[in-house]
Amino acid sequence: MHVMVLGAGVTGVTTAWFLQQAGFEVSLVDRQPGAGRETSFANGGQISISHPEPWANPAAPWLALRWLGREDAPLKIRPAFDPAQWRWATSFLHECLPWRTRRNTEAIAALALFSGERLRAVREKTGIEYEQRTAGILHLFHTAREFAHAPARASTLRKLGIPVEVRSGPECLALEPALAGRPDGIAGGLYAPDDESGNAQRFTEALAARLGEMGVRLHWNTEIRQLAVSGSRIEGVNVRDAMGRKGMLSADAFVVCLGSYSGRLLRPLGQRVPIYPVKGYSITAALAAPERAPVVSLTDESRRVVCSRLGDRLRVAGTAELAGFDTTIRPERIKPLLEWARAHFPGAIDEAQVTPWAGLRPATPSNLPLIGRSHAENLWLNTGHGTLGWTLACGSAAALTLLIQGEKPPVAFPFQR
Repeated sequence: MHVMVLGAGVTGVTTAWFLQQAGFEVSLVDRQPGAGRETSFANGGQISISHPEPWANPAAPWLALRWLGREDAPLKIRPAFDPAQWRWATSFLHECLPWRTRRNTEAIAALALFSGERLRAVREKTGIEYEQRTAGILHLFHTAREFAHAPARASTLRKLGIPVEVRSGPECLALEPALAGRPDGIAGGLYAPDDESGNAQRFTEALAARLGEMGVRLHWNTEIRQLAVSGSRIEGVNVRDAMGRKGMLSADAFVVCLGSYSGRLLRPLGQRVPIYPVKGYSITAALAAPERAPVVSLTDESRRVVCSRLGDRLRVAGTAELAGFDTTIRPERIKPLLEWARAHFPGAIDEAQVTPWAGLRPATPSNLPLIGRSHAENLWLNTGHGTLGWTLACGSAAALTLLIQGEKPPVAFPFQR
């Protein structure tokens, strides 16, 4: 059986990998000249199993109101005459209800734990290197008021099967001495020892190269235009190459892994998916003083910023912006990330060698990705992972492969049926 995976970000490439390992004939299609060139390109770098809480939670509407009008706010909404944006926002508010937040958190945690296991298996089997670090993730709290909630959160995470440790301010500094440069100190933190970090783009590229060596057909520079439908089945994909030549690629089954662009492909089929692009920003900076830079991956819970050490560079990422499909890099959104790096690790980065980036996270209102069947008989979905694409990629791909094989994944998750 030939399965064609549409989209070669980290979700698409891992999907192709697990399908190939299960014995399927596989091909991979993407408009870019290689794998991991869009949303997976410069994300925060974290495998953050310890952060299953969705954006949609009871506190979110009040935070959004508090940040309204601030250009440097962690969440910036740019209202548009776009029905999709308003539908998504309305659904997001519904998902903020406490019982829905609990349900979504449990589902994300289950998939994240499974995904962590699958990632380790891929790494062991392939031996690929992607600047990975297995030193865990340290979640930081800057004020005593915020840190006071840490024990309850740790208890919730442990009940979900996620190991975490409450650490005092001095214990955080002992774990990551580079934090000693911050003048106002750290109130405390939560340490997740089983979490990881790494370069998602490098992982995706290396795994795609391995797939090519194993006989998977890689269609680069191939724009996916439209699905060719015959009755209740998909016959093929109408494409256009870099020279403008049009054609159709055929297979027995297809998997949509197109992130924020999934809805555009599915809409002509009469299937509306609740995915909206949420722009995220990052900076990647060369290190001027490596000894002053952190080794442990960090999540600043007070500032909504994450930080990962990637070899001789530091990746700092954060902020969310609802602005449609606009990928413009706005200086006022990059500035807080640079200031955060300066404040926490004085002198660590070379500010003359800072690369800014913006990418579109494919977010559902619930933060639950869409994994499973579509409306068409031989069309499958693995999309809508929001900020957790890197965290959930291997688990989502392994689960979808089982579903295509007619088996039930060992995960308590609401798969598409």
